Amino acid sequence: MASKGGPMVMGTDGTDFSHRQRVATHYLLSAQSKSRLKYCIFFHYLLFFAMLAKLSADILDRIDVFILEIEELQIPQPLWWEYLWCISLLLSFLGLSAARKNKISLMKRYMLGIVLFGIGPVLYAAGYYFQEAWQYIRTGDTEDLHLWQGFPYALLWFAFIILALQVHFFSLYFAWSLVQAWKARGAAKSK
Repeated sequence: MASKGGPMVMGTDGTDFSHRQRVATHYLLSAQSKSRLKYCIFFHYLLFFAMLAKLSADILDRIDVFILEIEELQIPQPLWWEYLWCISLLLSFLGLSAARKNKISLMKRYMLGIVLFGIGPVLYAAGYYFQEAWQYIRTGDTEDLHLWQGFPYALLWFAFIILALQVHFFSLYFAWSLVQAWKARGAAKSK
């Protein structure tokens, strides 16, 4: 055994430690995927707050609260998919809990929920606004389009849709990576 600054043990060149310095790949993959999933969930929260700002006028109308500054923005009435998409935020707590406890079944529920309440409503919105966005991209004419604050409403939604799809697909990828790493850990334990 060598001490700091002391003599080295006879019969070794100091490189015999390399086999003890490796971390099993499934542990490494699990740690990386957990960290990346947390980032994805953070971006999901940011998207949720943007959606909440959009829904604030409708929510305040439903509870009979009048705020002049919000009413002056003339925010369009929300569609059902916007509220349905907001449910996907609740699933983030399930995903974080699954990651903390290393539970495969919880992570699979999180993944199913993201597909149903995250990706599903966003794909519906993409189909709903596609025609109007395509018309603006082709012609550049805003005459027959819905505008909000001078911007084509469909293009604003497509910016949100693209970001939301990226966040949800990356979340699914990292959740799937965690499930695979946890299964590999279980297989290694059973040997």
